[in-house]
Amino acid sequence: MYLGIDLGTSSVKVVLMNDQQTILASSSQPLVVSRPHSGWAEQHPADWVSATSQALDDLKHRFPQELAAVKGIGLSGHMHGATLLDQSNQVLRPCILWNDTRSHVEAAELDANPLFRALSGNIVFAGFTAPKLVWVKRHEPDIFRQVAKVLLPKDYLRWWLTGEFVSEGSDAAGTAWLEVAKRQWSAELLSACDLTLEQMPRLIEGTEVSGFVRPALAARWGMEKVIVAGGAGDNAASACGMGVVKKGTAFVSLGTSGVLFAATDRYLPNPDSAVHTFCHALPSTWHQMGVILSATDALNWWSRIAQQSAAELTQQLGSILTAPASVLFLPYLAGERTPHNDAEVRGAFLRLAHDTERKILTQAVLEGVAFALKDNLLALQQAGSTLERMIAVGGGSKSPYWLKVLSTVLNVPIDLPLDNEVGAALGAARLGLIAAQGLEPLEVLTPPVIEQTFEPASALIPAYQHAYERYQQAYPALKTLN
Repeated sequence: MYLGIDLGTSSVKVVLMNDQQTILASSSQPLVVSRPHSGWAEQHPADWVSATSQALDDLKHRFPQELAAVKGIGLSGHMHGATLLDQSNQVLRPCILWNDTRSHVEAAELDANPLFRALSGNIVFAGFTAPKLVWVKRHEPDIFRQVAKVLLPKDYLRWWLTGEFVSEGSDAAGTAWLEVAKRQWSAELLSACDLTLEQMPRLIEGTEVSGFVRPALAARWGMEKVIVAGGAGDNAASACGMGVVKKGTAFVSLGTSGVLFAATDRYLPNPDSAVHTFCHALPSTWHQMGVILSATDALNWWSRIAQQSAAELTQQLGSILTAPASVLFLPYLAGERTPHNDAEVRGAFLRLAHDTERKILTQAVLEGVAFALKDNLLALQQAGSTLERMIAVGGGSKSPYWLKVLSTVLNVPIDLPLDNEVGAALGAARLGLIAAQGLEPLEVLTPPVIEQTFEPASALIPAYQHAYERYQQAYPALKTLN
């Protein structure tokens, strides 16, 4: 048996998988994001430990024999978070999360240093880890002086599980301190933030063994000598779950954020396009990725305003794709990453009228996210990736209407897997299997069975292209209002 632990923004999810890669059980425990100021997003690492413990306790209660047979664990987690520990391994402050944009000034300052793009292959985005540490140094100097280790969120869980300070390339690439081509920390980039190599965890590949579960924890769940794999950042883990590991394969994620992810067999940086170029979880493999900061986050925001669940709102749109809404929605609720790299821009509804109904606004939200992902598709194409079809994953993929919109806007077929457990938790479990058994990664990381394919609605492509062009004109106008 093998476990995949996925530390998400809104929950910790643990899946239990057998040798045949069949998911036998899962458990999920909620997490809360604290937003003490506009643009801030934080979580307490102790909450990650508590939620993970509760999920494993739940699995032990329901499946004690299966949990006792676990031989490998893989980890996945939301990226870029700054988890700061002192010399006694005590957490110094709440973790600053990936969607926290407070350090946009510091990010621009680091990005102006040509070393960062040259060595990391990426723009220094406000959400990345490096500018967060510069912000802490500038605004919380007493805390900065105590920092002994900087860990990414899933790697804090690893330390709790194993006592080892370890990370891997797919997650480390999102810090702005990794020399992505060489898959190693850059002393020069760390020095530019007044940090050292000693403050970083050691690096391995996602398919390698990082350590073993502490005996006391193993005994709590009835396990013995369980390895913990390197694992992956959440997007690379999702790719492992969907078999998106070979050149030409891709997925689209409608999660809290929105992602277009394309696997590559070479390091192909193009920071000017605001595309992320990161290491994959497999050795000698990389990926390119476009990211928007609010996908289902935008729909959930509208759900709170409309006082109906997201599922109810999307179901009201029916099953047949219609022409684009008269209203435009720009989903920049927390700023935007690809392609604008703009932490300060905010979202908007445009062209509201007296006859604008809730249903139209729901449709506009879905279309606005799709248009933002079209921006990402064009950026990926500019960066050298060709995406001829893609697999859908994430909570938003449960809406057939949204997938029809997305397929038509992007003008590519979108495959929906039969099993909805093909995300990051499954990818993490697969990495645990590879590490525990020493298996060939490509033999394990195979594509899922496809339940349904959403083809572009050819008759509506011109109308959606026209709507997208209007959407493109809106950002420059909105930008002038900042």
